[in-house]
Amino acid sequence: MSKWSLQEFLEQADKYLSNELTQEERASFDAFRRENPLFEEKFVEHQKFVEQMQLHSRRADFKRSLDQVFEHEYRSPGIVKKMWNVLRINGVAAAVVAVISSLATLYSTGYFSTIKKTTSDYSALRREVNNVKRNVNAQHTAIKKINNNQNEQPTIHYGATGFLLNKNGYVVTNYHVVNDADSVHLQNRQGNSYKADIIYKDMEKDLAILHISDGEFKPNKNIPYSFRSQDLDLGDDIFTIGYPRDEAVYGEGYLSSSTGYAGDTLAYQISIPLNPGNSGGPVFDHYGNIIGIISGKQKGIDGAGFAIKTEALMNALKDIPADVLKGDVSLNDKNSMSAMSRTEQIKKVQDYIYIVKVY
Repeated sequence: MSKWSLQEFLEQADKYLSNELTQEERASFDAFRRENPLFEEKFVEHQKFVEQMQLHSRRADFKRSLDQVFEHEYRSPGIVKKMWNVLRINGVAAAVVAVISSLATLYSTGYFSTIKKTTSDYSALRREVNNVKRNVNAQHTAIKKINNNQNEQPTIHYGATGFLLNKNGYVVTNYHVVNDADSVHLQNRQGNSYKADIIYKDMEKDLAILHISDGEFKPNKNIPYSFRSQDLDLGDDIFTIGYPRDEAVYGEGYLSSSTGYAGDTLAYQISIPLNPGNSGGPVFDHYGNIIGIISGKQKGIDGAGFAIKTEALMNALKDIPADVLKGDVSLNDKNSMSAMSRTEQIKKVQDYIYIVKVY
């Protein structure tokens, strides 16, 4: 089953509790809860909260119906009306106490703080390319002086990182990088730019698969790295190369958790300094195997980044309809970097990592 963020999970939980899901969707939801104890705990808390709110609503409806009956049947003042006023006040007070008690319980368990963190503590790492815009606009101005008939190029909106999956021109980056893009270009470290088509997007996995459709692109014979699907051990050395600037930037660190943000089992938490523009960059283990794709970081905590596991990438590739593929999308399974030093590994992989420019 595809992963959910906590906010998406709670929205699905509301549909589950209100019987808006099909039988198949309910079964899938139940299976997800069994596989994710943290989400199951949040579901139980959410269910209690919903039940308390429904109880309050029923009490309010009952009170309104009694008001209507009283207005019709007991218009004259008397002991009955006085008794009703007392009961009505006590009923409202009891309902208020119940609601306040429920809210206090949820607050003490971190329910609301968790929802707030889900929407505010996670930072995607695509970058607004103001500096790139300035450089590109300056280049365009210079070119226009040479050729006044040249049309103005579109403005770049976002920049990030992507890398080749195989020699057939398939590239992976993040969904949040290319979502709503009019066009996407990939630039290598030599400055050559190639047009790319978006052939697959998965919002829940935050993955996008691109294919270089430019006729000037010459496929590389061999990809030097392979893809590792087995989980790493905590503390294993890792490194990345990406484009938070207009030139490649190296970063190294270690695996700090086998799960990602909010307990996401399809992601790692990594201790590597990350900046906007690192989104979509590869994460390598010590031997040069790719173990993940950078997706974001936690705000306010230095070194708390997140990377989508290659397992999720492999599953995404299986979901691509055959009629949209433009050649074999199989991942490279040979690693020619395992015996190299780190500096040699860095030199080797740079030709396969691109700046993703989104227009």
